[in-house]
Amino acid sequence: MSAVILALAAGAVIGLALGALGGGGSVLAVPALIYLLDFTPVGATTASLVIVTITSVTALAAHARDGHVRWRTGLLFAASGIVPAMVGGALAARIPATVLTAAFAVVAGAAAARMLRPRRRADTPAPVRPGKAVAAGAGLGAVTGVLGVGGGFLAVPALVSVLGLRMRDAVGTSLLVITVNSLAALSTRAGTVERLDWAVVGPFVGAAVLGAWDGKRLAAKVSGPALQRLFAVVLLAVAAFMLADAVW
Repeated sequence: MSAVILALAAGAVIGLALGALGGGGSVLAVPALIYLLDFTPVGATTASLVIVTITSVTALAAHARDGHVRWRTGLLFAASGIVPAMVGGALAARIPATVLTAAFAVVAGAAAARMLRPRRRADTPAPVRPGKAVAAGAGLGAVTGVLGVGGGFLAVPALVSVLGLRMRDAVGTSLLVITVNSLAALSTRAGTVERLDWAVVGPFVGAAVLGAWDGKRLAAKVSGPALQRLFAVVLLAVAAFMLADAVW
């Protein structure tokens, strides 16, 4: 199977998950790029940031049109993650490939476990804890910078539990946070972006963007928890494979 067809298929799946769940789909971009398209771990994390940024902007526009983006809250949350994202992006190239792969597997496994846990319903705003909000935003930025993931699987629960957003607003606002953090991380990798295989990354991005639109429509028709559980099981299997590959 050609690399372009694999890129189109992987991009469609990742965009679908990102549009439906407001995050999490980007976690599959790195293993897809490494194991299906033969990218190095560092190249995969850089390409993932490009894919995540463009796809998130597209999905963000759709959620914003429906009034489910809390702009001020999202920008304040993202601001605390900008510097950690830039530092993480600069450090990623200095981390050994096996360590980067293992770290990604651990984070992906944690994301899957988080998705399998019942989410707290936020029907009324909860008191905002500034310290926790800053810490959560900074941690999210660091994860984005080092591992090349958007961090929506962390942003959505943080926006619900720390900032008291309703779930639909948290999903939309997380896309704003993902976009800001991904752009910050990419700013430190400008020299590596031009060396990407754009014949593969381009179709991957295009399929992901189209998938994100379909994912948003799918979320309106299919049970969110059911989609989340299915995705979490797939992600858990991918995390276990990557960890085994890094260790052995």
